[in-house]
Amino acid sequence: MNVLHKVWGYLEEILAGFFFVAGIALIFYGVMMRYIFNEPQAWVEELARYAIIWGTFLGFGLALRHNQHIQVDILYDKLKPSNKRILDLVATSLSIVFCLIYTYFGFVLVENRYTSGMVSLDIGIPMWVVYLVLPISGVLFLLRFGERLVNIIRGKDEEYANPLT
Repeated sequence: MNVLHKVWGYLEEILAGFFFVAGIALIFYGVMMRYIFNEPQAWVEELARYAIIWGTFLGFGLALRHNQHIQVDILYDKLKPSNKRILDLVATSLSIVFCLIYTYFGFVLVENRYTSGMVSLDIGIPMWVVYLVLPISGVLFLLRFGERLVNIIRGKDEEYANPLT
């Protein structure tokens, strides 16, 4: 199980990083083609946008794993440990409900785009492929919240390593 957990973590990091790097490289390529060679490429901007969106959405679970999401913890830090645990249970349970709804409607959106046959303007990529990141990221985010819920129930303190070190 521990090996699966490590593989999952590495896969999240590799995929999110790949899409971010690809997006940045495409932007760099687009700038070079436009301003140095004076031959703008219309497809570059669209593909870079999709790559960065995919990197962002695939990074949701990664950010949750390292507890890097934005949170207001002024009042939380003043609570007793038992109240913190209750609040963590409620917040994580609500987050799981959100992820279920998000994933369901992500699938609905992908299905609608698939049946409509809609394609992107410049590249001609089927839009259902672009929107596929919604249910994928929803499932990954849901799994991370599920992991967090299990840890809260077990009373296991989670260690949040800084991914930048």
